[in-house]
Amino acid sequence: MQTFILHLETATKVCSVALSNNGKLIAQKESQEDGYAHGENLNLFIEDVLAQAGISAKELSAVSLASGPGSYTGLRIGAATAKALCYALGIPLIAIDALTSLSALARTKYPNQNLCAVIDARRMEVYNLILDSNDVPFKKISADIIDYDSYSEHEPFVCFGDGAEKLMDLWQDKNCSFDLSIKSSAKGQVELAFQKFEQSEFEDVAYWEPFYLKDFIAGKKSTSVK
Repeated sequence: MQTFILHLETATKVCSVALSNNGKLIAQKESQEDGYAHGENLNLFIEDVLAQAGISAKELSAVSLASGPGSYTGLRIGAATAKALCYALGIPLIAIDALTSLSALARTKYPNQNLCAVIDARRMEVYNLILDSNDVPFKKISADIIDYDSYSEHEPFVCFGDGAEKLMDLWQDKNCSFDLSIKSSAKGQVELAFQKFEQSEFEDVAYWEPFYLKDFIAGKKSTSVK
């Protein structure tokens, strides 16, 4: 029996779509742009990966997506697309948090090290997950304002994700390394989503919402005190 799962990653500036069969990656399409172009690219990428694999959407067994945290707009686009597909095709929805998916990519490269996944949350704040060498979280996923001493108790570790670059100068003397090549990608969901599919760990399509972690702020108004 073939289990085709479509994977969507829209939590960061990377717009990524992957397709797997029985837990193995068989097609992928992704891009990273300065702005968020997910609304224009996502459906085109879905059509592309289905064409690469030579299957139709009707052959899909499930859809998985990055549930957050990350870009509010990106997560909304991913959620709307995933839900529409699940409704139309009558297939289950699988949610994989964006930092666990990102860490899965790093683990293949760093099998025996502590991992520090960071997604940019503007200024010196990041969404963070830290795992030990056995993939046990040191703490819950959180949104943290970073200073030099942040996560020192978990050193040494490898730091990666789109929030890593802005930490390099601040942490240049810490006992950690950086790998800027590891970025969010739908392929990080492949094995995790297949495991959830086999265990029937599905979301309620009607009521499921992304994991924003922080309230959406459209912009701050300037204020003055007189």
